[in-house]
Amino acid sequence: MKKYKVLFLCHHNSARSIMAQALASMHLSNKFEGFSAGLTPGNSLNPFAVELINELNYQGEELKSKSMDVYSAPDAPKMDFVISLSDKVGGEDAPVWPGSPVTAHWDFPDPALTQCNSNMKIKAAYVSLFNGLQNRIDILAAISFDRLDKIRLQDELNAIHQNLL
Repeated sequence: MKKYKVLFLCHHNSARSIMAQALASMHLSNKFEGFSAGLTPGNSLNPFAVELINELNYQGEELKSKSMDVYSAPDAPKMDFVISLSDKVGGEDAPVWPGSPVTAHWDFPDPALTQCNSNMKIKAAYVSLFNGLQNRIDILAAISFDRLDKIRLQDELNAIHQNLL
């Protein structure tokens, strides 16, 4: 069975896209090879995101914050899907991806911007994000990619976000 390459993009590549990479790579369907990158990558991964990923017993590619330029290089893997996880409400710009992958935007607020002094409430924001990503990746995995042309596949990917608003 073909493994579909999915690139998840967000602003800093320290939590949202990193968690999505791990969730896609570890998905029970075994349909995906997850990748992640950021518009302006951070220096380190968010510890709350790392804690949740460790609970998955993630065994894939080393997770680290990196620029989306890594995946636009000529020798980079060719992506089947590029999914932006930026927060349009929070004013983050969703990057435009060149080439011909199927693209989508899944609007997730940055949990790092949680205004609270309680670690328990901050962690709850990361758990909520983690569960939301898992839900959308589950829906994505349920799509029969081989039965759809690119236009219909694009519609299905867009519907994942629309149906969960």
